[in-house]
Amino acid sequence: MGTHRRPKTPSRARLATLGIAAGAVSLLPTQSQAAPKPTVDEVRKQVEKLYEEATGPTEEYNGILEKQRGLQQEVDGAQDRMARKQQEYNELRDRLGPLAAEQYRSGAIDPSVQLFLSSDPDDYLEKAEVLGRTGDRQAAALRALQMKQRELAQERADATKRLKALQETRSKAKEKKDEVQAKLVAARKLLNSLTVAQREKMEAAQEREEAAEGVSDSAATYKGPASGRAKTALDFAYAQLGKPYGWGSTGPNSYDCSGLVGAAWRAAGVSLPRTVKQMYDAGRKVSKTDMQPGDIIYWYNDTQHNGMYVGGGKAIHAPRTGKNIEIVPVDSMPFFAASRP
Repeated sequence: MGTHRRPKTPSRARLATLGIAAGAVSLLPTQSQAAPKPTVDEVRKQVEKLYEEATGPTEEYNGILEKQRGLQQEVDGAQDRMARKQQEYNELRDRLGPLAAEQYRSGAIDPSVQLFLSSDPDDYLEKAEVLGRTGDRQAAALRALQMKQRELAQERADATKRLKALQETRSKAKEKKDEVQAKLVAARKLLNSLTVAQREKMEAAQEREEAAEGVSDSAATYKGPASGRAKTALDFAYAQLGKPYGWGSTGPNSYDCSGLVGAAWRAAGVSLPRTVKQMYDAGRKVSKTDMQPGDIIYWYNDTQHNGMYVGGGKAIHAPRTGKNIEIVPVDSMPFFAASRP
């Protein structure tokens, strides 16, 4: 996933700002036998690589969270059904109580009722029917109780199974979250190994390269040829220019790549799946030469990173940690495919 992405020159990274903000994390090597410090250029390349490597696990994390939300709904539904079955079961048992009391007042408790009071309904019904000791009224009531007991047991088993699956997805989500955070912490440590002057030099170089590449995260409005829902989606995306990338985020203050694409098209009344892979699988594929504004662009592969074509050979996307939502040339990253919602 993230390892498939080749390092590229960052634009609008604001790595210096991020490094200062993470100043609490100390990365300086120990004084004894300290390894040579990497150069500014080496730090920059390593940081860029770490951020790129975090994008694949981020999308996996998004997919796991999506599955977790679905499982949580299933667990809630199973627990609700189980509560209703338990209530129905209790009400049937309560109705059988007066039946036993009535026979007691009449002078003798029917052996079948005695059997019921001393054993579980499932076992009772089998024995009672064999012995033929229950009347129609008792048999009908106990059959209903037996059915409710079986339904309750099934609901309990179902809820337990779904809860186990939910716990497993939570565990997987934590693993992916830890993997992403480890990459980000490593990047912050590298940045903190630079002096203030070195960070300023890095930022200045990034801004020069950004200008040369035609990359911009400045506020702007869409003025391209899109119309209808595509224009609505692009209008929304342009309104997010300059907002920070936030891994696992779907807005409104920050977005990851698929979070931005999904939110933009949702503003246009189109519901898309959550992750890059899901969007790729669901969309109608179009060639690079046939792309229209609003189409979804996939870079590197079908699982890692996407954005939206805006026309004129450019795209809008949420890049990665440390950068803002920006306009970039389509070919600033290896083009993989495009799809139309």
